[in-house]
Amino acid sequence: MAQERRSGCPINLTLEQLGDRWSLIVIRDVMFGNRRSYGDLLSGNLEGIASNILADRLKRLAASGLLTRVSDPRHRQKHIYSLTEAGIQLVPVLAQMAAWGLAHTNPTAVLSARAKLLVDGGPEVWKALMDELRHLHLGAPKPQRSVLDDARAAFAAAQALEAPAS
Repeated sequence: MAQERRSGCPINLTLEQLGDRWSLIVIRDVMFGNRRSYGDLLSGNLEGIASNILADRLKRLAASGLLTRVSDPRHRQKHIYSLTEAGIQLVPVLAQMAAWGLAHTNPTAVLSARAKLLVDGGPEVWKALMDELRHLHLGAPKPQRSVLDDARAAFAAAQALEAPAS
């Protein structure tokens, strides 16, 4: 999927890979939701991505070296998507986007819980998350801390606070 570059500017080149409406959402869902199959990505997407758009973005993200795709050994017609090292290195970018969104938009408390964990934890948490993603996606040794477990707990706590009292 080689495309002509508008310029060699690093910001432009990054936007050419990630600047459409859906690419970072797909990366987010793989990264934070550990959704690794087409079906999981389609059914678990909060924003309602269309199936043809998801298929296109997965192809583009794999072609650009941010995801890999391998056959699922349990089902020959399915594939498992994994972050590459380049994809994992987007953690600080997404954390900074989350910080900006928390400061300048009106996000819901529940969907902000994981973002707040990243923002409040700063580079130390980003590094721990990247180590955990390297374990899950690249087979690196398992780190002691699970930022994804911390994020799930923060999300559950925020959901409990928002739940109507019975």
